[in-house]
Amino acid sequence: MKSIRERMSGNEAVAYAIRQVNPDVMPAFPITPSTEIPQMVSTYIANGEIDTEFIPVESEHSAMSAAIGSEAAGARTMTATSSAGLALMWEELLLAASNRLPLVLTLVNRTLSGPININCDHSDGMGARDTGWIQIYAENNQEAYDNYIQAFPIAEDPRVHLPVMVCQDGFITSHAVENIELLEDQPVREFVGTYQPEEFLLNPGKPVAVGPYSVSNYAMEAKKAQEDAMEHAGQVILEVAERFEKLSGRSYGFFEEYRTEDADYIMLIMGSAAGTAKAAVDELREEGWKVGVLKLRVFRPFPEKQLTEALRGCRALAIMDRCESYNGCCGPLGMEVAAALYRNKVMFETINYIYGLAGRDFTVEHVKDIFAELRQVADGRMEAPQHKYINLRSE
Repeated sequence: MKSIRERMSGNEAVAYAIRQVNPDVMPAFPITPSTEIPQMVSTYIANGEIDTEFIPVESEHSAMSAAIGSEAAGARTMTATSSAGLALMWEELLLAASNRLPLVLTLVNRTLSGPININCDHSDGMGARDTGWIQIYAENNQEAYDNYIQAFPIAEDPRVHLPVMVCQDGFITSHAVENIELLEDQPVREFVGTYQPEEFLLNPGKPVAVGPYSVSNYAMEAKKAQEDAMEHAGQVILEVAERFEKLSGRSYGFFEEYRTEDADYIMLIMGSAAGTAKAAVDELREEGWKVGVLKLRVFRPFPEKQLTEALRGCRALAIMDRCESYNGCCGPLGMEVAAALYRNKVMFETINYIYGLAGRDFTVEHVKDIFAELRQVADGRMEAPQHKYINLRSE
């Protein structure tokens, strides 16, 4: 497949993918750092490059409400937001998932207030982790573009019918310009296909109710069906990734293993900081350290069995959370991974670290220090510290 070499920010790359997909409807409300996406899409519309119906609304809650309405009517729909915008959508996120609407939302990750801050962490996406949405995270601009194109076939698969959140790190990915390989328009549109909803409101031959009140005799079964769909999504994600590799030559799965084949010490991380961790691993490998990085791409559905199998051979694991869970013991990823290891009877030392909150720097030297600490813990020279903050200013 012929590729188009370009230089783009993450926001530009996603907007370009939206132009190629040409969704039917995009309701959106501006919020930093995702504002550029609807701005660029509205420019494509004004220039006649796509025929998407852009709906300016008065808030993010209204944006998701409009998205639910248009998707329920049978229109392929997407939107974009960040941080407090996602928080304002909270009620509607649950409705979109429980109504089994295959929306796509581009989330440009930004810290949730307070204190007020506009820089990157994962508190917005992690806060929405239990709303019933599929969540896919990108390390760089290329992955943000590729993940977006794959999102619609995943969401719209009859085995799934769930909304997808495509996440990229605010400013670090969304605004930084990188080299990127784009696909041509027609192959993308053929890959995504034409949306053909099974049930929709504007179908006069088969009227349906969307979002009705569910009594106790039915609500629990609906939730179980929703959970079954999330479990089915795992297989669909892998099938779509396989098709995408044939189209683009780029391979994706639930996670990426970087130099982990013989690693004694592994760092598990999500998002843009994975690049920093890989750079540190390369330097430490030159010094003879057996270290590696496991970059988690798909957070929902959580790939428990595949993840624990990939980690089985290591001696110590650093679990990196770019979000605080305020439970007094660890971050959200720390909870999920530790529970997964325990349930699958995979036992080694783990340390949960909190890093990069509100855009705090996370460097190659920080990664090296973490690996040094892992080695000491694995050798029995120190106890494993838990819930440890990285690069926290001292008094």
